[in-house]
Amino acid sequence: MEPRLNLFQNAVIGQSVKHLIATNKVITESGLSPVTRELAVLRASQINGCSGCIDMHTKDAVAAGESHVRLHLVAAWREATVFTDAERAALELSEEMTRIADAATGVRDEVWQNAAKHFDEDQLGALVMSIALINAFNRMNVATRQPAGNYQPGQYAH
Repeated sequence: MEPRLNLFQNAVIGQSVKHLIATNKVITESGLSPVTRELAVLRASQINGCSGCIDMHTKDAVAAGESHVRLHLVAAWREATVFTDAERAALELSEEMTRIADAATGVRDEVWQNAAKHFDEDQLGALVMSIALINAFNRMNVATRQPAGNYQPGQYAH
């Protein structure tokens, strides 16, 4: 499959993506665990079928020391026993934010309250922004048919 646009040569997308990536600096300074963040964005990317982001975030997570077992089980996190309660709360929030149109109320109160039990306000804000950003990247990549498989860990480090 050929990409519909070259994201690195398109002036509008290129400038926009720079601003989106700059947001990650604030997120990384929030105190949210990088592992939790990677799990949450990976789950959103799986739901959205974004092969480029799945490629990127699994490789970055492995490079940061995450196990293949846990990464393979993200798609079935409810049945898996390898995630902490905080990670499970982040995965559930990621699913509900990603599938926001599937529920008349958006993110359910009990899902939000569960996440709030495990994360302080800054961490919760970072989690929300991480999920919102990955959904933007997923939609951009899927719409423009970006290829996956050649990403190298840290390739787009900011």
